[in-house]
Amino acid sequence: MTRYLLRRLGHGLLILFGVSLLLFILQQAAPGDFLSDMKLNSQISEGTAKALRAQYGVDQPLPRRYGRWMLSVAKGELGYSFAYNVSASSLLAPRVLNTLLLSVPALAITWIIAVPLGVVASAWRGRWLDRFFSAGTSLALAMPDLLLALLAILIALRTHRYPVGGMHSVGAQDWGWFARMKDLGWHMALPVAVVVIGSVSPILRQVRSSMIAVLDSSYMRAAEGHGLRKWTLLFRHALPAAANPLISLFGLSVAMLLSVTLLVEVVMSWPGIGPLLLESILSRDLFVVIGAVMLSTLLLVIGNLIADVLLYAVDPRIRVQA
Repeated sequence: MTRYLLRRLGHGLLILFGVSLLLFILQQAAPGDFLSDMKLNSQISEGTAKALRAQYGVDQPLPRRYGRWMLSVAKGELGYSFAYNVSASSLLAPRVLNTLLLSVPALAITWIIAVPLGVVASAWRGRWLDRFFSAGTSLALAMPDLLLALLAILIALRTHRYPVGGMHSVGAQDWGWFARMKDLGWHMALPVAVVVIGSVSPILRQVRSSMIAVLDSSYMRAAEGHGLRKWTLLFRHALPAAANPLISLFGLSVAMLLSVTLLVEVVMSWPGIGPLLLESILSRDLFVVIGAVMLSTLLLVIGNLIADVLLYAVDPRIRVQA
């Protein structure tokens, strides 16, 4: 178990290293940087601009800049923000917590909804209920996540029952703990609903296809011939047998859900990684962009690592190979 986890952890570290190196190479290929705009400001002398470039190491070659950034990562700083004049980690830390506050409940709700509905659709395949689920998932897949977020904002504006943007109401810092948590949950309702609607359809379809493959197997037909109840056959025998591809899908669903979450954060003004990443890209704040992408990649690696641990616990074949 320890050797298996260490090997998977090593793969994750290699992915993080490769992503960081690729980001620096792409940044080198992109024209200009944050300090290049100072040349257009007549109030800043050329000597001051050169001194700032030397201070931040922008004028150094790529290997040296990458080495300086790695040293800052070792210190927990993730580089330096040119726009905010603080370390990138101090900007990203609260934003990551806000993104997790939105994405973790959405991930849990997505799987809680998708797994039972996928099992039911596989049990009644070809019937009206299965066709209803197929039509609903096709409609949800055809709708862009941006359109879903805009529709949610329209519902909030028309009904006046849901807040539009932000995490807390005005003056919420003076309320009691329970009132603040209730207000936070009310602000989370629409963004979480949009993320769930945008993520549940592909998982439901995968659950359905995996269950159908198991139900068509000879051992499941033999179990059915022994007179087992249908729900017992589905949830106690067929679903564990179909768990392997679903557990693998869990790691991939983290990446899919993160992409939806970042878009929803930008459109619905949720103060997570998404708005900060967009702002940093537009202002060419290099290290904040790299830090945001690296933290998103880290969340993806953690999701895949959790999926690997679950596969190791469920599938004895992986334990033998490990």
